[in-house]
Amino acid sequence: MNFFANLIKIFIFYILFVTSVYSQIIDKILIEGNNRVSNKAIQMFSKIELKKQISNNKLNLILKNLYETNFFEDVKVLFENNTLLITVKEYPIIQKINYNGVKSKTLLESINDNKLIREKSPYNKLVLRDEKNRLDNKIKEIGYFNSKISTTVETLENNLVIVNFDIELGDKAKIKKISFIGNKIFKDSKLKRLITSTEYKFWKFISGRKYLNPNLIEIDKRLLNNFYLNNGYYNVSINSSFARLMKNNEFELIFNINAKDKIYFGDLKLDIPSDFDKKNFENINKLFKKIKNEPYSINTINKILKEIDQITTLEQYQFINATVLENIVSNKINLIFRINETKKYYVKKINIYGNSITEESVIRNQLELDEGDPFNEILFNKSINNLKSLNFFKSVNKNVLSDDNLNTKILDIFIEEKPTGEINATAGFGTSGGAIGFGIKENNFIGRGISLDSNFLLSEQSFKGKFAFTNPNFKNSDKSLYLDLHALEEDNMEKFGYKSSKSGIDIGTNFEYFDDLRLGLGVSNFYEVIKTDSTASQSQQDQKGNYWDSFLNMNFDYDKRNQKFQTSSGFKSYYSLGLPIVSENNTLKNLYNYSYYFDLFDQNISNLSLMLKSANSITNDNIKLSERINLPSSKLRGFEAGRVGPKDGEDFIGGNYGASMNFSSTIPQLFEESQNVDFLFFIDAANIWGVDYDNKLDDSGSIRSSTGIALDWFTPIGPLNFSLALPISRENTDKTETFRFNLGTTF
Repeated sequence: MNFFANLIKIFIFYILFVTSVYSQIIDKILIEGNNRVSNKAIQMFSKIELKKQISNNKLNLILKNLYETNFFEDVKVLFENNTLLITVKEYPIIQKINYNGVKSKTLLESINDNKLIREKSPYNKLVLRDEKNRLDNKIKEIGYFNSKISTTVETLENNLVIVNFDIELGDKAKIKKISFIGNKIFKDSKLKRLITSTEYKFWKFISGRKYLNPNLIEIDKRLLNNFYLNNGYYNVSINSSFARLMKNNEFELIFNINAKDKIYFGDLKLDIPSDFDKKNFENINKLFKKIKNEPYSINTINKILKEIDQITTLEQYQFINATVLENIVSNKINLIFRINETKKYYVKKINIYGNSITEESVIRNQLELDEGDPFNEILFNKSINNLKSLNFFKSVNKNVLSDDNLNTKILDIFIEEKPTGEINATAGFGTSGGAIGFGIKENNFIGRGISLDSNFLLSEQSFKGKFAFTNPNFKNSDKSLYLDLHALEEDNMEKFGYKSSKSGIDIGTNFEYFDDLRLGLGVSNFYEVIKTDSTASQSQQDQKGNYWDSFLNMNFDYDKRNQKFQTSSGFKSYYSLGLPIVSENNTLKNLYNYSYYFDLFDQNISNLSLMLKSANSITNDNIKLSERINLPSSKLRGFEAGRVGPKDGEDFIGGNYGASMNFSSTIPQLFEESQNVDFLFFIDAANIWGVDYDNKLDDSGSIRSSTGIALDWFTPIGPLNFSLALPISRENTDKTETFRFNLGTTF
C-alpha cells in the first residue's frame, strides 16, 4: 500500500514539475535571421502573444505554422528564461524564370497555365521538382512526346535566384497509325470512331488529336472500355496501350484488347429492408424481367440505378445507399441490388475547388444535394456524374468528411478544368455535288455553361449559315434557352426557274418533361424573298415576292436509345409541330421521325425507321415553293434528291405530304478481315404527294422503292461512303441514281 502511495506522489510531482517547466509565461519574443519578412509578420504567422502560456505542444505548433507559410527554409524555436527565441532561414526569392528552347508565344502561354512557381515568390526545391513534372506532362499533352527538361538555378546577391528551364522540344510525335490487337471482336474502323486520338494527315492542320498525348490515350482507353461494357463484354480488359516508333517521330498507337466472352443478364433481384413499400419498386422489377437474357450493358445498370435514384427522392427513403452484388455463372451474370438504410446525416457544407473559369453556380446547378439536405450517397454520386457529363472538366473528384457528433457531413468537390472550345472544317463530294463547311464552337462561354456555335455549309446550289446560343439552365430554372440565327439560300434558278433567300431567328426553350421525354417550345420568324424567271411555271411565278412568317414551334423528343453514338439498341421517337402565327399562306408543318435499333444475329446492328411530313395551309391557300416537301437522298437511295414526285411541266414541285420507311442491316461476315470496311444491306420506300394548287398533278398512288448495298470505308483521307441502289418501283418521270458516294474529313 505504501509503495502505491509513494508512486502516486512521484507521478503527481512529475506532472506538476513538467507543467511548471513547459507551461510558463512568455515575457519576451526574440526573432533572428529574417531580412524580408518583418518581426511583426513572423509573430502573426506563429500565432503567439506575450504574457501567454507556452507548452511543448505550442512550440511544435509554432514550427508548423511558420513552415506552412512557405517563406522559410529552416525554423528553430527555443524557450529559456521566459524568452521565446525564433530563428529562421528565409527561402531565396525567384527574381526571374527563363524558359529556354521555347520560341512560340502561344506555346509559352499554354505551358504557363496553372504554374506552381512565379517570379517574386519563394524558391523551394520541392515545388521546383513538382513544377518540372507539371511542365513535362503539359508539353507531352501538346504532342512533344520526346521532349526533355532540365533545370538550373543561378544564385544572386541579396538571397535572389534565377530559375532556368532548359527545354528540348524535339519534333512532335505524330500518330501515323492506330491499331487494335488481341481478341477485339469489332473492326478497327468502328473502334477508331470511338476514340479521340486520330491518325496524322497533312490536311488536319488544326486538330491537336493527331499527336501522341498520354491524357488523350487514357481517355481513349476509358471510351473503349465503356463501349465493350455496353455491348455485353463484362470482363473486357484493355491490357495496355503503347506507341511503337515507326520512323522520324512517327508512331503507331496500339491498343491491346481482350474482349473475352459475351455475358448476358441472368437472375436480377432487389433486396430492400422489410419496412419498405414494395409497390414503390415495381418499375425496377418490371425492368428486371425485360432485360433478362439480354446482353450485359453498363447503360442498363445505370438505368436501374437511376430508377433507384428517383425512389430516394421520396421522404421515407432519404437515408439509403445501394450496392450491387455480382455473381457470374457460365455466360450469365446474376445481380442483386441491395438497398440499405444508413445513419442519418445532413449536409453541413459543400466546398468546390479548382474552378478558376467555370462559375460556381454552373457547378452547383448540377448537384442533387444542397446545404441542409439529408445526405444521400447515391445522389452525391449522381451529382459527380452530372459534373463529368458536362464535359467541361478534365477530372472531377470528391471527398466526404463526417462529424459523428453533429451527424453532419462536409462534401468537397475537386475539379480540374480543360479547354472547351472547338474548331472544325469539313469537306465532302458526291454525285450530287460538293460541299465545304467551317465551324467554331465554345461549350462553356465565359465560364457560365453557355454554348455558342457558329457554322456554315456551302454547296453548288445552296448556302446555309447558323449562329446558335444555348443556355442549358436559364436562371437556374432547369430549362434551356436557345436563340438561333439562320441564313439560307436555295438557288434553283437554272434547274427550276426560281431562287429563294431566307433569313430568320429562332428563340425557345426545352426541358425534360418526363423521364427521357423532352418538350420544346419556341418561336421562329423568317423573312423570305422569292425570285423567278420566265422558265418558271405559272404557279411559281405567282409566288414571286417578299414574305414575313412567324411560327410557334413545339417538339416532343422521346429518346430510349442505349447510347447516342454508335447506337445498337432502343428507339427514338420525335414529333415536331409548326403553327403559323403571322403568315400570308398560314402553313401548318408536321414532322414525325421514329427509329428502332436491334440485332438480328451476333455483331449485327439493324435499324428500322419511319418518317412522316406534311405542310398545308390552314386557310386553304397555296403554300410557298420553299415550304413544299422533298425527300432527302438518305431516305430514298437510288433516286436523285428533289427529282421525284409531282411535276408541273418540267419542274419537280414537291408535295404537301411525304413519307418514307427505311430498313438497314449490317453484314459483319462480309469483309470480315478488313478492319476499315463495314458492309450493309438496305431497303427504302417513300412517296411524295399532294399539290394544293392543282389536284391533277397529284400522284399519291405512286410509291417509290429501292434496295441495295452500302459500304462505309474508313480510308486514309477520311470516311468514304458508297451506295449501289436498284429501284424496285418508280414513275417514268423520276430521275434515278444507281450509284452514290460521299467523301469527307475533319481538319
